[in-house]
Amino acid sequence: MIAQSFANNGAKVYIVGRRQEALQNAINKWGQSLAHPNGKLIPLTADITDKDSIEALAKRIGEKEQKIDVLVNNAGISLGTSNVEAGKESAEALQRELWKEKQDNWEAVYQTNVIGYFFTTVAFLPLLTAANRPGHTASVINVSSISGITRTTQHHFMYNVSKSATIQLNTLLAQELSQPGVKIRVNSIAPGIFPSEMTTDSSDEKNKSSIPTNDDFAEKKGIPAGRPGEDKDMAQLALCLACNEYMYGQTVVVDGGYLLEHP
Repeated sequence: MIAQSFANNGAKVYIVGRRQEALQNAINKWGQSLAHPNGKLIPLTADITDKDSIEALAKRIGEKEQKIDVLVNNAGISLGTSNVEAGKESAEALQRELWKEKQDNWEAVYQTNVIGYFFTTVAFLPLLTAANRPGHTASVINVSSISGITRTTQHHFMYNVSKSATIQLNTLLAQELSQPGVKIRVNSIAPGIFPSEMTTDSSDEKNKSSIPTNDDFAEKKGIPAGRPGEDKDMAQLALCLACNEYMYGQTVVVDGGYLLEHP
């Protein structure tokens, strides 16, 4: 959603992931039908859980570009669920359920959702600062989640805690990178329920996912908007954060009102 919105508005966009096949499929489906003649989608494989891979990625792009204007940290994983209901479990039952959580899963989720964001941002600092000029500052957009804000566990402790850490990391990076000599704007998007491979466990031949909705979707999910997020909802906010030169250190929620029902 974010890559398409940038490319459709004339940006050269490097899309990065571990799976070459998925990247190439995105290029095949969307790369030739962009709305702007200067827009491009370019695939590069890398793994943000591997510091050496991040460094190699920054080097490869640095060999092609003298600067980058926007970095979007958008990798994310969620592993496992906990079947708990707040206030409805005995201490013993709650312990049994939560003790099933795997320490390796906690570490893997943090590695992707938090640590990978940190090292990717650091690796691209020289290319980001090179984009600065009068009236324009480079931008980092960290995709966090409303799961890092809500008080409910949503049955996945490790994911919610990691996304809270992502939001705190965003705040710290925003503070440090706003200093003279760097001057990079850092902001975060906190999505609600959007279709993705993570939330639906699948994607179609166009690399798109969908969430079935019916008349009781709003009631079941507690979403005043009555629907999941759509491409345009994400695109509009991503473009705003990339272009609005007065946005510093913000976490902007786009959730259809989910947090009103689940504070």
